[in-house]
Amino acid sequence: MLEKLRQRLQAHAPRRMRLDMPQAAVLMPIVDRPEPTLLFTRRAGHLNTHSGQVAFPGGKREETDRDLLFTALRESHEEIALPPDRVELLGRLSDVISLHGILVTPYVGLIPPDLPLVPDPDELDAIFEVPLELFLEDRRHHTDVIPVNGRPHYVPSYHTQGQVIWGLSAMMLVELLAEGFERPISLFDEPPSGRLCYFPERLLRSSKTETRLS
Repeated sequence: MLEKLRQRLQAHAPRRMRLDMPQAAVLMPIVDRPEPTLLFTRRAGHLNTHSGQVAFPGGKREETDRDLLFTALRESHEEIALPPDRVELLGRLSDVISLHGILVTPYVGLIPPDLPLVPDPDELDAIFEVPLELFLEDRRHHTDVIPVNGRPHYVPSYHTQGQVIWGLSAMMLVELLAEGFERPISLFDEPPSGRLCYFPERLLRSSKTETRLS
């Protein structure tokens, strides 16, 4: 499964956006177990923005970062003590824009199991893994229907281990599933079944070029 994922992601041509805005990068770490998992973090409750939300490790690009992959690896090391040399890069996904107007580039990496990872208490409350099978089988709790420039986006929301995976992280997951695992999933197609939760457009900011979600 992981070898096919590597091949598909290397053949994938992700969208890149040339926009004048702050940049950030995240790492989507797949843990190389007999039954592979995807690693997530939960942001600390004392933070002013996105407190308690589930996310992939990552953060804003610094002036000294030579590229965005370096940013993703540096931030992952700072946030969860993940050594950059233990990450095997599998590929990159399309740029997305966060609710706060930050251009985010996701990278997919393979990491060994049972590394001594530790959450930075200044930024995170927890690190946890979710079996890839949950996403491959599309065991979503419900679908958030989010209007962007008049077009509905169908963003899955996954509830597992007392955590909620939604928003920007879920959008990245959709592309990983569609392009990396050839699953029939899209942000632009209504799922065949399940509960739909509609977001009023007045509660959301939108961009003329891309979805903005927290």
